[in-house]
Amino acid sequence: MTITTPETPTLPLARPIARLSPLSIGGMLLLAVFWGLSIPITKLGLESMPPISFTALRFTFAVPFLFLFAIGRHRIPLAALPHVVALGVVGIGIGNLSQSFGVAGASASVSTIVSATIPVFIVILAALRLGQSVSRVQQFGLATAFAGVALVALGQGNGTGELAQTTLAGVALVLMSAVAIAFYYVWSVELSARHGTVTVVIWSTLAGFFALLPFTAWEVATTSFRVTHVAFASALYLGLFVSAVCLFLWLWLLRTVPARVAASVQFLQPVFGIGASAAMFGDRMGSLFAAGVVLVLLGVGLSISTRRGHR
Repeated sequence: MTITTPETPTLPLARPIARLSPLSIGGMLLLAVFWGLSIPITKLGLESMPPISFTALRFTFAVPFLFLFAIGRHRIPLAALPHVVALGVVGIGIGNLSQSFGVAGASASVSTIVSATIPVFIVILAALRLGQSVSRVQQFGLATAFAGVALVALGQGNGTGELAQTTLAGVALVLMSAVAIAFYYVWSVELSARHGTVTVVIWSTLAGFFALLPFTAWEVATTSFRVTHVAFASALYLGLFVSAVCLFLWLWLLRTVPARVAASVQFLQPVFGIGASAAMFGDRMGSLFAAGVVLVLLGVGLSISTRRGHR
């Protein structure tokens, strides 16, 4: 299975193409920047808005864009609707929402690295649900990545800025988000094979968004906050660019370059994420955190080193 990120669905493999064009390289870099900045910008938006309302505002921008693309072209059979609704509840109602709660209680740097374990959980869940084998190298990669997460959690107090204010509960919530999003991707493989990737993504996004609305109404009624210009712009960026535009950029890339090459952008995401966190929040890595980052990225690389499949 080709690796996914928190913001992208499972998409078909591209044709093997020998050479990369400057345009495709630029697209990969742009995607890495968009995805890499997603958690620091989430952190920025959460400074003035509570997690449920911020997540709902984000998808308020994403849903109309997706449906403009879907009108007349991407219908879902009624028989598939319960599965797609459940998929949306898992991916958005649990995955993205727990990520927002986790980012609220953890630094952007820590959240970025913990979220980088999504490919690791995809390998595990694909083995359990789809019967895909896991080699010894991949097993070692899984153990290495989890050891890195433990070091990141233990080393959060050795940093400076927002990094030093990370809580273990925040780390746990981001980790739960990674599991839920990984499950979303693995399950979407099965549904996308029957109904089409974009169709499943659009309708599951709508279902997840509607699932958020009752909780959003409760939070708005019981919590005092205001939507600042920064929060509005952050939600707009995440909804329009990360959740919507990046979907179609990724789809184009997978038709332009080999899927394994396109998936390599995941290794640049933490670089941009940590760099942005340092600039925006003053995060500075301690020794344990830095060691954890290395182990997580090494573990992710090993866990996917021999795996190919569908996105």
